[in-house]
Amino acid sequence: MPVVHTDVLIVGAGPVGLTAAAELRRYGVGCRIIDKLPARLPYAKAVGVQPRTLEIWDRMGLVRAALEAAVPMRGQLLYVNGAEQARIDLRLPPDVPYGFAALPQYETERIIEEHLARFGTRIERGTELVSFTQDNDGVLSRLTTSSGEGQELRSRFLIGCDGAHSIVRKTLGLTFEGGAFPDEYMLADVEVDWSLPQGYGVRAMHQGDDGTTDDLLVCIPLPGHCRYRMSMLVPPELSTKGQVPQDGRDEVAHGLEGGREPRLEHIQAVLDRLSPQPTTASAMRWSSVFRISHRMVDRYADGRVFVAGDAAHIHPPTGAQGMNTGIQDACNLAWKLALAVAGTAHPRLLASYDAERRPVGEEVVGRTVRHAAEGIQADPDEPETIMMREAQLLVAYRNSPIVGPGTPGQEGPGAGDRAPDCGGLTGTIATFPLRLYDLFRDRGHLLLLYADTEEPVAGFDELAATAWDLTHGQMDTCVVIAPDVGADGVQLPVCRDSRGEFRRVYQADGPTALLVRPDGYLGARLTPAAAPELTAHLAGVFRA
Repeated sequence: MPVVHTDVLIVGAGPVGLTAAAELRRYGVGCRIIDKLPARLPYAKAVGVQPRTLEIWDRMGLVRAALEAAVPMRGQLLYVNGAEQARIDLRLPPDVPYGFAALPQYETERIIEEHLARFGTRIERGTELVSFTQDNDGVLSRLTTSSGEGQELRSRFLIGCDGAHSIVRKTLGLTFEGGAFPDEYMLADVEVDWSLPQGYGVRAMHQGDDGTTDDLLVCIPLPGHCRYRMSMLVPPELSTKGQVPQDGRDEVAHGLEGGREPRLEHIQAVLDRLSPQPTTASAMRWSSVFRISHRMVDRYADGRVFVAGDAAHIHPPTGAQGMNTGIQDACNLAWKLALAVAGTAHPRLLASYDAERRPVGEEVVGRTVRHAAEGIQADPDEPETIMMREAQLLVAYRNSPIVGPGTPGQEGPGAGDRAPDCGGLTGTIATFPLRLYDLFRDRGHLLLLYADTEEPVAGFDELAATAWDLTHGQMDTCVVIAPDVGADGVQLPVCRDSRGEFRRVYQADGPTALLVRPDGYLGARLTPAAAPELTAHLAGVFRA
């Protein structure tokens, strides 16, 4: 059997695997992406799209398609025993460029798949990973294709994005500790004829005299007229408790389950009990029974093989954290693999994937389990902090071995933090103002140099050249200057901070260098912007 070769094999073509493939191709890395399913599933499993994910899609160059297909998530209405108890509005600071959105998973997959096709890469459907082995130089995978033929594929790296029942995770022998919630739920995609405000999710509960919830309805808006993805407790006649899975899956009870599919009358019965207004369900597109577990792997990588998304962490759907966390897994890993494939990565760079993303996964699993048990209203943090965290805008890597240095006493975003957006930048040719994220879009590594006086500007060309050399030609540079600072003779792209927003958002005071990673996080913040510190940081990310 002839062996074929590629740089990276990605197993699983859900949102996480597609993101990994799209980012690798954007960086010029060859990859193949396989999925055992013959076609995309028509289920709205993951629906919530967080503002941080939209920022990532902006940088990738596909956010416009997502915005056109999604609907806004404006908030949530909470009802207990038929009475409205709370109305939560999803509001973020004005500097955040995107709000919360709802988009069915099949649409998310379509959009990323179409983006991936621009790079000439398509999903190999009906192709299954049977087994793999690895050595010091690569991974040998055995596949079964849609025609039933066997194939051997040699890749330098393998990424398992193959979900809660991941064969990649099992083959590596990673532990997947946790447990399952006892309740079973129904999911359904239906239309209703109520007059509740558009863009608001609905959570309606019945509670007994002791305050225990014994009936539940959760509705998330979908694109379409009064269309929602509804979840509710399963009636006894549809319960799959105690049944042995018939689809060959393992004991991890998570996701859509086999058994009888809920009918429209099952959904209507719950609406008759719990809907805030009398309503009739219709036009059901699909339905299913599902279970929820919470589990975490003990590590995100073993040698040249990595896991991401549900293959690494599963948890309750509270707050729509799962898919969005997996997408950030993929973005974090992809740029590091790109450097490794190119031979320009520091030897410790790939180890930082586990160091940065596993703590995030552990926090998300723990938080969603607490919120599922106690409700988000039991969270002790300030509402503004809760909202930013749910939007995934507070994810940071300050303890990462590959970020830094920072400046003692520094205020504003620091090394390891998300690089926030701002507006009011003006160029030398365009007559309209730019956002900072316009400078980030479709870029990899970016050195931002800021000056509020003319003296340091003269040395920026030399700093940019140093960064270019140390990164093997993979560092772009942009200069941001205060409105009254001259930039004559500078050979770099220059924008003026015409409204002072950059200075305010980044709390920049004096000449500052910001190293923005391809995933939109600050690798380092240097004040003053000096070559020795810049060199020291880059030497820990790139091969000498």
